[in-house]
Amino acid sequence: FRMPRGPKTPRFVNGLLFLFAQRWLVPRLKRRYGDAYTLELPVIGTTVVVSHPDLVKAVYTAKPDVLYGGRNPLGGLLGPGSLFSMDEDRHLEERRRLLPPFHGDRMRSYDGLIEEEALAAMRSWPDGEEIPTIRTFQRITLRVILRAVFGAEGAKLAELKQMLPPMTALGQRLVTAPVLQRDLGRRSPGGRYLRLRRRYDAIVRGLIDERLADPALAERIDILALMLTPLREAGEQVNHGELADELLTLLVAGHETTASALAWTVDRLRRHPEILRRLEQEAEGDSSTLRAATINEVLRVRPVIGVTGRTVMKAFSLGEWHLPPGSRVVTQIAATHADERFHSDAQRFDPDRYLSRKPDTYAWIPFGGGMRRCLGAAFAQLEMDVVLRTLLRHFELQPTDAPGERDSFRGVAFAPAKGGLAVLRRRPSAEAAA
Repeated sequence: FRMPRGPKTPRFVNGLLFLFAQRWLVPRLKRRYGDAYTLELPVIGTTVVVSHPDLVKAVYTAKPDVLYGGRNPLGGLLGPGSLFSMDEDRHLEERRRLLPPFHGDRMRSYDGLIEEEALAAMRSWPDGEEIPTIRTFQRITLRVILRAVFGAEGAKLAELKQMLPPMTALGQRLVTAPVLQRDLGRRSPGGRYLRLRRRYDAIVRGLIDERLADPALAERIDILALMLTPLREAGEQVNHGELADELLTLLVAGHETTASALAWTVDRLRRHPEILRRLEQEAEGDSSTLRAATINEVLRVRPVIGVTGRTVMKAFSLGEWHLPPGSRVVTQIAATHADERFHSDAQRFDPDRYLSRKPDTYAWIPFGGGMRRCLGAAFAQLEMDVVLRTLLRHFELQPTDAPGERDSFRGVAFAPAKGGLAVLRRRPSAEAAA
């Protein structure tokens, strides 16, 4: 076996730096060791970090029995019914089952729901005062997922809205420190999480049973109904526990991540008033071309997910190297996005680069790639598009010459350290319409 070179620092030090200072560490290691290097990390073990699109492609297109993606702390926490904990045939089968509800054309049916939730949440914004926008975006993305994915309404919607933020926040801490997942009593982190998880499972079980008993199930558009309809029509047994795992997976994958990406959008646009003006003009009509390009560029310069990882199950050839079973391979997203070889003037925020062409499949990887690419990518991009459109139509976003915000790792996603601070003023036309 032949592994890339890497630093000789102790595992514990590497682990702390990779967990809490990844954006500082990775560019330095890339400059010293190139497109691939080996890190010794606690718990994970020997890890090869890659960032060249050719190496990224090799990882994303590897055979499913060679590289596993399901062996990770997050998958273990979400449960055996989560896509994040599955591999090989079971993963492929589950992914095929989930793909139809997330078809791109179907996503547009949620446009009105997203706009409704965005407007309701934005009404609380104080006029002319600086606020951290991420809190509002978190409320929007949570309610959108609960309604569009879970199909939750009334009391169940209210209870899930109250319990899921503390549950997912606690879960994020447990993912970064898996040893805390053990149930050591009511006051232990693991014990608290399990109590919340049991209540969550009970609520979701009730939602599933309500849908299965609904004669108009086939007319509903929420993701849960779309998942259940073919099962009921085929007379298949429904596994309530695995469905609860999958719904929680969709929540975790699309709640904090999308809210963080929206906060980064605000951070970037406030510092690029010429792009902001063009977006405001576009929002007056029906076009979304510049908005889509802007979202793609935000996801390039400020990716909210740092890495995607795989476990090597069989000897794996990666470029000039040969990795042994048991090692790990990680694609470093921010390093790929910041590479001048694949993105001209990479440090510049330039949405125009995506006006005439689509992002490259293996050089633009905010959603990962291959058969493990984020299932909700189209949904996340739609949600960002509608929320940004709503903001631009109803508020004036005040530019600033303050330095851009630093990033802060929140367990799952990288978010602006100050929460995407913004000063917003209601447009007179929006006030009249209200």
